[in-house]
Amino acid sequence: MAEAADFLGMSPSPARRWVRRTGALFAGAPLLAGLLQLPAAAPSHAVGQDSLKAASGSNTVDVAVDSLTPTVPGEDDTVTVSGTVTNKGKQPVTDAQVDLRLGGLLNTRSDVDTVVGRTDYQQGLDGSPVGGKYVKEFAKLTPGVSQNFSISVPVDKLDLGGDGVYQFSVSLSGETAARPWNQVLGIERTFLPWQPDGADTKTKTTVLWPLISTSHMTAQTGSDESQTPVFRDDDLAKEISPGGRLQQMVSLGKELDVTWVIDPDLLASVDAMTESYRVQGDGDTTTAGTHQGVANQWLSELQEAVQDKEVVALPFADPDLASLAHNGTNVTGSLSHLKEATDVAADTVESVLHVEPTTDFAWPVNGAVDPSIVKVATSAGADKVIARSDSLIETGGLPYTPSAARPIGGGTTAVVADARMSTVFQGNLTRASSSTLAVQRFLAQSLALNLQSDKQRSIVFAPQRMPTASQAQAMAAAVTALQGGSWSQSQELTAAATAKPDSGATTKVPPASRYPSSLRKQELPRAAFEQIATTQNKLDNFKVILSDPSRVVTPFGRAMNREMSTSWRGRSAEAADSRNAIEAYINSLADQVTLIEKSEIKLSGRSATIPVTVQNNLVQGVEHLVLRLTSTSPRRLEIGSDAYDEQDVSVSGGHSQTVKFTTSAQANGQARVIAQLYTEDGQAYGLPVTFEVKVTEFTATVMLVIGGGFLLLVLAGFRMYTQRKRAAARDAEEDGPQETGADDDPENPETPADRLTPEDVLKEESRTGDGEGAPEQPSDPTPDTAAESADPSGTGERVDR
Repeated sequence: MAEAADFLGMSPSPARRWVRRTGALFAGAPLLAGLLQLPAAAPSHAVGQDSLKAASGSNTVDVAVDSLTPTVPGEDDTVTVSGTVTNKGKQPVTDAQVDLRLGGLLNTRSDVDTVVGRTDYQQGLDGSPVGGKYVKEFAKLTPGVSQNFSISVPVDKLDLGGDGVYQFSVSLSGETAARPWNQVLGIERTFLPWQPDGADTKTKTTVLWPLISTSHMTAQTGSDESQTPVFRDDDLAKEISPGGRLQQMVSLGKELDVTWVIDPDLLASVDAMTESYRVQGDGDTTTAGTHQGVANQWLSELQEAVQDKEVVALPFADPDLASLAHNGTNVTGSLSHLKEATDVAADTVESVLHVEPTTDFAWPVNGAVDPSIVKVATSAGADKVIARSDSLIETGGLPYTPSAARPIGGGTTAVVADARMSTVFQGNLTRASSSTLAVQRFLAQSLALNLQSDKQRSIVFAPQRMPTASQAQAMAAAVTALQGGSWSQSQELTAAATAKPDSGATTKVPPASRYPSSLRKQELPRAAFEQIATTQNKLDNFKVILSDPSRVVTPFGRAMNREMSTSWRGRSAEAADSRNAIEAYINSLADQVTLIEKSEIKLSGRSATIPVTVQNNLVQGVEHLVLRLTSTSPRRLEIGSDAYDEQDVSVSGGHSQTVKFTTSAQANGQARVIAQLYTEDGQAYGLPVTFEVKVTEFTATVMLVIGGGFLLLVLAGFRMYTQRKRAAARDAEEDGPQETGADDDPENPETPADRLTPEDVLKEESRTGDGEGAPEQPSDPTPDTAAESADPSGTGERVDR
């Protein structure tokens, strides 16, 4: 990095600053002359012994600086340092005294880092005590017991010289029984930024203020009209409640001149909490959410905070660009999810906050970039990538930190945040001492950066994505001091990105081999993107049958955006559980549209109808489905006029529909039939239902028997008729001619044969034998066959047609 070799340089200063520095030089001349007249220096081994005495046991007492005010003092100010000293040793410390020590002027930003890295007291480097009455004495420090101190010293008593960053330390010296001489037993170092007259050229500083959380909403929604959302937990309510992390971010940020960087998923989640919502419990149970008031209050405060401020909207759910670039680009549909997340970002922010956000910034994790990350980051429309200076390292040998904007090719600008300033507030800052040191270190780095050059530069401060409440408080204190200081002025992120870049700044994106291994280990694996793609395919197959697809597409689409979130880093097990839950839920919904199982069917006859029932347990109707019934033995059983037949299916929510298929039997035996639902584009939907159809030619046999019986009746009637005619002819021959013929008697027109009763016929048959000579009778007409019933057969019922 260029900062590794940076120096204050020869920046112009007002005349009085030059006079002051020159006066300090002349004032030190007599002292220098006196030193030259002193006796020869002690032998080197003696100096070493004194240094060891001074340094020995310098970690025996823990010194904590809990507050330093003002953080950036002026000429007329009084610096007050408060904190505690704690004896960590086993022996009491006597004649203890807390001193303030002013070290030398730190010439470079690297010098600031060096001071931070030192632990033991080092004589000469840690400055001399201010002394006088500006001390705090303790007669005795008991082991394990903390003592408070507070020391105030006017700035003019510190003898500060030129503008810059001074090492400012608090030390405790005393004696122990084992070491009965005065020695430094503990020290805490911090920094004192000093620029009372104002900078000739101010640094333009952009402060990113991130509002990002983990994902909390599930894909599940209620069956009511408003689709009540279901949350995985109620942790978001804790974050936005008074004192919570996100509540602190908003409360502190509204007083600062910052660029808000917001994940739209956070806004959508809190907005959903303002109305009815539910929270998952044990098993499949859910409970009603109760934090509507907190959600409304937080959103109201945020809406007020962002007015007239720049708002940058990240893609929905803050997708992990590095994971996508390294493991997801070869998985179909992954980049489409990034595009969808980008497309909905602006609308989400505008609908909730009523401000128009900027959406052309991408922010990889920790600002770490390589060519594939840049390619993915810009694939969805962003043309600016927020990087960090420990990734896009300076190689041009510049003696100062260059401006943030760097053209990296392809119309893309890398906005390089300053790594030293951006990483100051990481770690545990719950202790006041840790927070105070972080604030002073941040200010020291900013002032040292400003003093590097007369050239005005644009610098970006991009902290961690999800600061804790204590980290947010420290950040706010530092930014407040910076924006109230004399060497920096605020600037929006868009202005920093469009500022003129330094000609000597690096524009080469580092190769993938330089990507930090610690970050790569936290990435979403390829299997995660493959599972997301599988879930998407199931969703695509499911939505085409719905009468109102939006009820499913929107919550599932946003849920899959959340599965690509940066917030899953370091939580691989939880991420896998979430993906599994989403896939299981889409499976459960799809299974609500199913075929009713059927048992074996007995088919008696040449033709019949087979009913198949489709059940829809969804709250909305399904359509665009095709039910196909297929015979695996078409030579035995035809469906329709072929091996299979299809019919369109539409079923209202909570109902079922029975579809009837006409079949024809070709031969006796078993035939396996398969019922399967398909979408209109030919994709199988759900599991098939297979059942057996047993074909028997029972009806043909019955008809043969009936036909044979009918034929016998006809033959019997014919014999009776012929026998009657023959009997009548014989009677006529035996009686001979009569005087009056039968035809001449008008009262008796019938012949003797016509007057025969059935009983007479039977007697005649008995007399003459079986039908021989019986009179012929017209046959009875064939009986009508009943029409086939159109009613469906039940499962396992006998179907006779």
